[in-house]
Amino acid sequence: MNAIAIQSKKPRLSRELNAVVTIAARDILLAVKSPAGLIMSFVMPIVMMGMLGGSLAQNMTAGLNFNFGQFMLVGMLINMLFMFTMQGLTSLVEDRQTDFTQEMLISPVSRYSIVIGKIFGSSFGGILGMVGTLIIGLVMGITLSPWQLLLILALSPLMCLSAGAFAMLIIGLIKSIKTANMVVMVFAMSQMFLSGAIIPITHSHGILLVLNRLMPMTYCLDLTRAVVYAGTPEYANVVLFNPVINCMAIVGLTILFLIVGTLGFVRSEKDR
Repeated sequence: MNAIAIQSKKPRLSRELNAVVTIAARDILLAVKSPAGLIMSFVMPIVMMGMLGGSLAQNMTAGLNFNFGQFMLVGMLINMLFMFTMQGLTSLVEDRQTDFTQEMLISPVSRYSIVIGKIFGSSFGGILGMVGTLIIGLVMGITLSPWQLLLILALSPLMCLSAGAFAMLIIGLIKSIKTANMVVMVFAMSQMFLSGAIIPITHSHGILLVLNRLMPMTYCLDLTRAVVYAGTPEYANVVLFNPVINCMAIVGLTILFLIVGTLGFVRSEKDR
């Protein structure tokens, strides 16, 4: 009986993994075929880091006891990953309008496999945004070591899942592609300012403190900076929480948002 059960689980696992890869590959292919989207992946780092970040670095960083350039570079790398992954998830709303979502939902795979496939496919734009950010960083004279970049890359799948789960929480309540794009962008931009991507939040209090603690990017950023700054004198001035706390917060919020968002999205499909 145990052998039969193991054999029955293998095809199911293979089917779910195949669904994740197929859906992710479809979204990546669509992104490659969209020149405007690819261009935006490189334009956004210029606007966010080159203009906004550069202005802050020149005018508002006097007296900081850490290197603001590196602080900002790490923040913008994660911010680009979050922003483009969240924005990419809005294609679910478009798929709903073309009835492609209905076709996916009647397939014999888990709803979560569909959503996770969409998340990883949407993260392709975020990866390009990270590449653009690194290029702008080089132009500004800000760099990270190869080891630090590898560590950030190792954490990126977890960051993508966190960003996608947060987007699902929003998208599950929205039926219009125009509204979805607008609302997701508002939340993505809010996270950039409230989670500490380019502005330190060490002394935040009141409603700003509450908001940044509710945003998953706060913990993703802090975990990434904990890894990048590990063993340096700047660690205590840059990192807010213990990495274990960050990991628990990221995993907890990701699972919660993924479940609630997916259930909301599937329910909205059933109500059509």
